[in-house]
Amino acid sequence: MSQPIKEVHTGTDQEFVKGLGITSATTLVMGSMIGSGVFIVAADIARVVDSPVLLIAAWLVTGFMTVVAALSYGELAAMMPKAGGQYVYLREALGPLWGFLYGWTLFLVIQCGTIAAVAVAFGKFLGVFLPSVSSSNWIVHIWKVPALTLGPIVLGNMEVGLNTQNLVAIAMIVLLSAINVFGVKTGAIVQVMFTTAKVAGLLGLILLGAWAGSTPEALSANFGANFWLHAGLGALHKIPVGVSGATALVSTITVIAVAQVGSLFSADAWNNVTFTAAEVRNPQRNLPLSLAIGTGSVILIYIAVNFIYLLVLPLWGEPYSMTSVGRGIQYASEDRVATAVMQQIMGKGGAKLMALAILVSTFGCNNGLILAGSRVYYAMARDGLFFRLVGRLHRRFRTPHLSLMVQALWASVLCLSGSYGQLLDYTIFAVLLFYVLTLIGLLVLRRTRPDAPRPYLAIGYPWLPIIYIAMALFIDVVLLFYKPQYTWPGLVIVLLGIPVYFVWSRKGVQTPASAAPTQS
Repeated sequence: MSQPIKEVHTGTDQEFVKGLGITSATTLVMGSMIGSGVFIVAADIARVVDSPVLLIAAWLVTGFMTVVAALSYGELAAMMPKAGGQYVYLREALGPLWGFLYGWTLFLVIQCGTIAAVAVAFGKFLGVFLPSVSSSNWIVHIWKVPALTLGPIVLGNMEVGLNTQNLVAIAMIVLLSAINVFGVKTGAIVQVMFTTAKVAGLLGLILLGAWAGSTPEALSANFGANFWLHAGLGALHKIPVGVSGATALVSTITVIAVAQVGSLFSADAWNNVTFTAAEVRNPQRNLPLSLAIGTGSVILIYIAVNFIYLLVLPLWGEPYSMTSVGRGIQYASEDRVATAVMQQIMGKGGAKLMALAILVSTFGCNNGLILAGSRVYYAMARDGLFFRLVGRLHRRFRTPHLSLMVQALWASVLCLSGSYGQLLDYTIFAVLLFYVLTLIGLLVLRRTRPDAPRPYLAIGYPWLPIIYIAMALFIDVVLLFYKPQYTWPGLVIVLLGIPVYFVWSRKGVQTPASAAPTQS
């Protein structure tokens, strides 16, 4: 006998303003995905795979996994259009502990860490135009945290304090959080504007590179027979293991899995639109559609951008070369591949134009992250699993204003601590783990609640979700072995949430059944 879906904090969901249409929801998907990653991670991927075709293959694998997951999430989003999105799906399918562990990791590391990192990237590229904005221009320097080596993991080794760069980052976080207090429609307008601008910028890079960017050095090095270099299934690839200097020889399939750290991170945050489901008009139609259109469009753009990189710069290069072509993609200055491409095409003016494009991209990305993330902590608070006050809506604007403030506070602390970079290194393992659990939840709900209304059914069910689960688990296992400095700390952060859950749940702040609408 099927079980009805629980109407958890439904009354409060109905108090949200339905301010997101198909355009706003789609730009939230796209804008949250496109940050600074696509402009820089190609360098690290190229160093790992050491092959032009495998650089593209890494993005194709990321694209397949992202679109399959998005199509699967569409069913859950249409079935349960609640504030909190993925948190709700995990809670309903697997139980409240799993929902809490996701929300705990999201707040502590994934969402707030990403917000901090994107904001600091904004400050870093603002420094191209305002040299006084710099990580070395200290206002208050508190402490240099020494490095602590624990096996393959290095902790610490960061500067704590306030400098002009992270001051700009904190100001950005506070500004966007304040904007999103004034209604979801206000945040949506900002999202549409900045997503349109940065997509136009990426399309401009693609067209400019295809029309006038190719270089003889890149064409000779990257295409023809060289395109397939080191790409055979029987080929062995030398990769570093941890931070000890040890290396290992791995297969082509394994090296593509290792390379997913960069590409999957750059394509992440597409699920953020599900957090805002209670504010989407006609969510049964618009949520699945926005997920499909948004992820598909961004992945196509990402693959095209990486082809442009290969047209303009050789994959291989010398780290100490004085020219962009000489350094190649692998050793682009500070890994800024897109900047090197634009500089090669347009000279110094191209580098500044790319810095401006990244400013627009990071600003729009953080608006989406800030808008969406606050809805998860709000949903947790309504379930009695986060601070009670966070479960309140603003009396006039009907936004989770206190949740926005708490999120801004923690993200700002991460900016000051300098720890956001290490935290982000730890996220991809946890992110994949929760995607796997959510797709397992999709399979579970098909069995336990077969009669629940499903306005949209996941395409390719059950095989595509099962293929995704197998691929993601394989990548996570590979990363545990070959990137232990990133994965084990991420697993520890997730597991630390278990005792926190039992402590918090015993407080009995509220229960889902008794949660009443609260405003302030």
